[in-house]
Amino acid sequence: MISVEEAKKIIATNTKTLKPVKVPLRHAAGKVLAENVYAATDVPPFPQSSMDGYAFSFGDWKSNKTLIVEGKIAAGSNEQISLALGKAVRIFTGAPVPPGADTVVMQEKARIDSPVGSQNELIIEDQNLKQGINVRPKGSEIKKGEPALDQYTFLSPAAIGFIAGIGVAEVHVFPNPSISIIITGKELQQTGNPLSYGQVYESNSCILTAVLEDLHIESVKIFRADDDLEILTDILAEALQNSDMVLLSGGISAGDYDFVLQAATNCGVTQLFHKIKQRPGKPLFFGKKENKLVFGLPGNPSSVLTCFYEYVLAALEILTKRKISLQSVQAPLSQPFLKPAGLTHFLKGFYNGSTVSVLNAQESFRLSSFAKANCLVKINEEVMECNEGEMVDVHLLPGYFL
Repeated sequence: MISVEEAKKIIATNTKTLKPVKVPLRHAAGKVLAENVYAATDVPPFPQSSMDGYAFSFGDWKSNKTLIVEGKIAAGSNEQISLALGKAVRIFTGAPVPPGADTVVMQEKARIDSPVGSQNELIIEDQNLKQGINVRPKGSEIKKGEPALDQYTFLSPAAIGFIAGIGVAEVHVFPNPSISIIITGKELQQTGNPLSYGQVYESNSCILTAVLEDLHIESVKIFRADDDLEILTDILAEALQNSDMVLLSGGISAGDYDFVLQAATNCGVTQLFHKIKQRPGKPLFFGKKENKLVFGLPGNPSSVLTCFYEYVLAALEILTKRKISLQSVQAPLSQPFLKPAGLTHFLKGFYNGSTVSVLNAQESFRLSSFAKANCLVKINEEVMECNEGEMVDVHLLPGYFL
């Protein structure tokens, strides 16, 4: 067996970032840029009004104080007019400010005086009016050809909107991996079907697909294999051919019906480690075939989820360049905890922002505590006793909240 730290180093050493792909902007959200992005146009592409109001020349108004309103310009207007001296124009938010105008007074601070038989005179009631106010200069957000976002930027909704606004329709990103999940075990029955004697409901496929959906990884296939070496070998071979990563659940221990190790060997998978000095999830397997990663996860649900968060997530972070590993903080224990030396423990816990509590029901087959947990409490392998108030490592689960 190897230590937790050794296992994580092996995963990091043997995982390579996926080759960038070019995708339409609508498919880029949640991914990471693989190249710098430059503006394809000035933003805004013309002097633009930021208010509903009236556009005019500030110097013209200062000189004679009398401006006649003629016409109007709405957002999206492509009519190109030039404002003459002594004139103003009704304008709306987002509309182009015409040549000859450099200032916009908001409509709440102006009124129109229209004596009978006279033209519409603009009366400005803004004592703090300054030249250029309420006008967005051409290129004030960004100019054509300027760098907009750097390589390795995470594409949040705001980043997607920014890129769309600078005229870029496609970007190079680091893609999400395609993943195959192989569920092993003759005793497993799918939820919704009646149980026969000796059967249990299978939940690991639900666990793994749910956590992958949270990561917005959509290319996921699920396979089911009885405890049969030939069947499992065939399924694993197909999964390796079509996926960047394979997650096997169960069949990784040393029982008479545990065939994952042999199936992996049959398929040409190089074993990089098997068994870690930890609880839960001691039998964890990691191997690779070329650049295809293979994780053999234990069959117990709590072990599956713990190993995913502590190890698979680290590999996914490297593959996608996304910062998705669990956030780690230190917090004092709210109660003492005893354990034997020799194994690192990952305990389901609840962190309230100041202290962390170890929950009941820590056995690897039990998910009730995991369903209530918002963190994993890591107790190092050499530690046997933790006192109340002692500082421990706390790994915050995705969606952590108080």
